[in-house]
Amino acid sequence: MDKPLKTPPPYPIASVDHALRAATMLQMEGGATVSQVAERLGVARSTAHRILGMLVYRDFAVQGDDRVYRAGPVLELAAHSRSLVSRLRPAALPHLRRAVDVLDETVNLIVRAGDTARFIASVESTQTLRVGSREGMVFPAHRTTAGLLLLAELTEEQLEEVYAPERYRDRPGERPDLPQLRAELAKLRRGGFAVNRERSERGLTAVGVTVRDGAGAAVAGLSVSMPSVRYDPHRLQSLVAVLEATARALEADLTGTEQP
Repeated sequence: MDKPLKTPPPYPIASVDHALRAATMLQMEGGATVSQVAERLGVARSTAHRILGMLVYRDFAVQGDDRVYRAGPVLELAAHSRSLVSRLRPAALPHLRRAVDVLDETVNLIVRAGDTARFIASVESTQTLRVGSREGMVFPAHRTTAGLLLLAELTEEQLEEVYAPERYRDRPGERPDLPQLRAELAKLRRGGFAVNRERSERGLTAVGVTVRDGAGAAVAGLSVSMPSVRYDPHRLQSLVAVLEATARALEADLTGTEQP
């Protein structure tokens, strides 16, 4: 049976969470200093230094002569090249922060890899009741706003390949109902945005739009996430308008063009 995922653990361990987030930073972005890690995690420099020291000890990180920590042998997938993710994230963060200033809700940037959607950047709202950062987390693509939008870009043949039955031999309950998914994706193509009400996490509602490159291909999804109790359908049009403006500004930065 297809089931909701990513329920926060009842007894979260902050130190483990910090170490995992730091490792994710190094893998996705190519490198960071102690100060940068401390700022992102919201911890003291001494704490960030200890976290990075443990990552080095376990080969998740290495420290160069320039005092920058980079992905180690365990995470070396992103160590030797600037991936799409490493280019997208720094370009997106200023735009995400401005969107949060306007909406006062958490804003995210997401990319798709196969049948999963990965959150590569999150900027949290300042409200006490808010959706926390999902940066580095991976969800089934068909359960997230941005994942659905990116799946909607696929041809019928590509969609069949992503959800081929043989890929789900060991987890048949995780394969979505394709006829139902196709119908939903068709609606998204017509509407141009997506709304996710508690499909990925209980108590969370998200609205999203697509980010495209200079050739018009979808490269990421941009979403705003909020507690479901605060979602007002009457605000949907304004939420989409802010997200669309943010996406267009990010696209202009990515392509080096000026907005009209």
